[in-house]
Amino acid sequence: MSLLDSMKITGSALTAERFRMDVVLQNLANISTTRTQDGGPYRRRQVVFQERDVNFADTLHSASQRVSGGGVRVATIVESQADLLPVYDPTHPDANEDGYVMYPNVNATEERIDLLAASNAYEANLTALGIVKSLALKALEIGK
Repeated sequence: MSLLDSMKITGSALTAERFRMDVVLQNLANISTTRTQDGGPYRRRQVVFQERDVNFADTLHSASQRVSGGGVRVATIVESQADLLPVYDPTHPDANEDGYVMYPNVNATEERIDLLAASNAYEANLTALGIVKSLALKALEIGK
């Protein structure tokens, strides 16, 4: 695996974690949304990652090998099917006939923890990218 391959792997992780942070922030922004374009309350969304395969060139055999572990990608976004939160408020425009409003199944504490985890993973990948960059620069200095 070359330094360029390492940069691609780290870059894929940075992109995936940034996307994850965007989804978490969207969940937090919609924590009180009782009506979406679909008509119902907002449902929590979660990002599902998948390992990305990568082709590595085999310099000895002039062939390409497909190897797992080539980074990460966003496979899909799933909506949580957890129960919505009923709140009694008969004056609310979205209240049902019993006076309950269904609020999103978003838990602010859980979202903050997910945001912190994504942020930590992003920072770790930035550190890894910095190390790969410094290795590449050192390799260039050897050639002088």
